[in-house]
Amino acid sequence: MSKVNVGVIGVGAMGYNHVRVYSELPTANLMAVSDVVKGTMTEVSKEFNTVGFVDYDNILKMPEIEVVSVCVPTTYHYEVVMSAIEHGKNVLVEKPIAFTLDEAKEMVEAAHDAGVKLATGHVERFNPAVLEAKKLIDAGAIGDLVSASAKRLGPFPPRIKDVGVTIDLAIHEVDIMFYLLDSPASTVYANMGSKLEKCIYEDHAEIMMKFENGVIGILETNWLTPYKKRQLDITGVDGIISIDYIDQSVKVYGKNAQKVKVDHKEPLKEELNSFLSAVTNDEEPKITGEDGVHALKVVLAAMKSAKHKIPVNMNEC
Repeated sequence: MSKVNVGVIGVGAMGYNHVRVYSELPTANLMAVSDVVKGTMTEVSKEFNTVGFVDYDNILKMPEIEVVSVCVPTTYHYEVVMSAIEHGKNVLVEKPIAFTLDEAKEMVEAAHDAGVKLATGHVERFNPAVLEAKKLIDAGAIGDLVSASAKRLGPFPPRIKDVGVTIDLAIHEVDIMFYLLDSPASTVYANMGSKLEKCIYEDHAEIMMKFENGVIGILETNWLTPYKKRQLDITGVDGIISIDYIDQSVKVYGKNAQKVKVDHKEPLKEELNSFLSAVTNDEEPKITGEDGVHALKVVLAAMKSAKHKIPVNMNEC
């Protein structure tokens, strides 16, 4: 089995997991890591017996590296990804794809022009429970779809310093609804606020979306809940599909009631393996840069809606 040479830029909480998973995948050859925090870089490179750099340019200058995971803070996504593309690397960038919509669109265009792959790390798409729910929806298990209702709740994460809960958490559900409903959002209305003194951005958001196919999506997310909850219910005319992301469980209520057998897998491992396969076989990534643009566009529209207290038409964004 041929291996793809990979590097990871940014090895904090999420980046560390990319390093760990690449080191376990038979399809990957972890060649280098980088982090601006020298202590973190040294620790991770030593643990996984790989080369470490403070300056990520050193990774990009290694001609043998074909793929890089970019796991730096959101505000630096554009700078690092554009540099990686210029060096001819295939890039998987953690969500959100970028800090602004213009940056995201430029990144997608640059990757296309350079002939390299650009994927966005919306890892929940690889959750086995989500994949099973998608099969059920496509098979008509709950009939015509009516609505989607999600709760993504948990305590405040001190490591997140550059974005609020909308971009950090809500964006997961925005992408999952887009995927399961097979339709982009057309209108967004949201309420947001900040209750925590230690959080300078919004720490709770209630978002309503109307999708182009007429389905309504409702999302509650916050950093105020003392425990994690990750749940999604999809309602159709013949029943409900209920997903628990954490337990990786799926239940169907109604006409075709059943508890679905789900083979538990690590979503990140499935995601990284999928991207390496896309590079090896010259296929489009499962979650493209364009998908990342859509998710970012919706959460930014939600923030605009909350600020001005008006519904936002996605065609005007």
